[in-house]
Amino acid sequence: MSKTILITGATAGFGLAAARLFLSQGWNVIGTGRRAERLDALHQEFGDAFTPIALDMRDRDAVTEKLGALSDIDVLLNNAGGALGLEPAYECDLDDWDTMVDTNIKGLLYATRAVLPGMVARNSGHIIMLGSIAGNYPYAGGNVYCGTKAFVKQFSLSLRADLLGKNIRVSNIEPGLAESEFSVVRFKGDEARAAGVYEGTQPITPEDIANTVWWLVNCPAHININRVEIMPVCQSPSGAIVKKGM
Repeated sequence: MSKTILITGATAGFGLAAARLFLSQGWNVIGTGRRAERLDALHQEFGDAFTPIALDMRDRDAVTEKLGALSDIDVLLNNAGGALGLEPAYECDLDDWDTMVDTNIKGLLYATRAVLPGMVARNSGHIIMLGSIAGNYPYAGGNVYCGTKAFVKQFSLSLRADLLGKNIRVSNIEPGLAESEFSVVRFKGDEARAAGVYEGTQPITPEDIANTVWWLVNCPAHININRVEIMPVCQSPSGAIVKKGM
């Protein structure tokens, strides 16, 4: 019997790569996204193996209604999210902050709460979060984005505590420098500035993350990988920064 994975933010980047990988392995994929035309294109390409759900993860009522109505979800990949802006906190756009909190935190919570009761009733399932090394290593301009990903890390661990004694796994993938639409979105369509982030590097690809999701899902059933921190070889955690001359 085919298994089913629900992927939020399935229209680009990590989510799209994961959708393609799982579909190629005979899984049924339910994909959410705000860009209905991209979801429709995937449905046309893969047929009934791909179920599109046009959805803004910030809409609590819509997420609860549409995702709560789904049954037999084996894996939830909480992928939807992103960063906006790179200004210091005293120059930020408050709308950007709201969008990051509403998507990266609240949207993830809504999806988890909608799907989790079904997993508990079946005593089976796997919830995979897309966190970030930004939740571990803050950087200038990351302010709220880093905070949202730190939340994802702590929520994942707390969820594991709530699910102790149940056959439900929770994992958090924390990528470092990865090339997708991430920087284009962060810089609000400035493709030249986004390209400069990756110039001279060999970053993580969406396919690398999709393969990591596949590995997590296929670990032995009695194994839970709490978190996976991934960086390209060209990246390293930096030490504390010191500003001299102050």
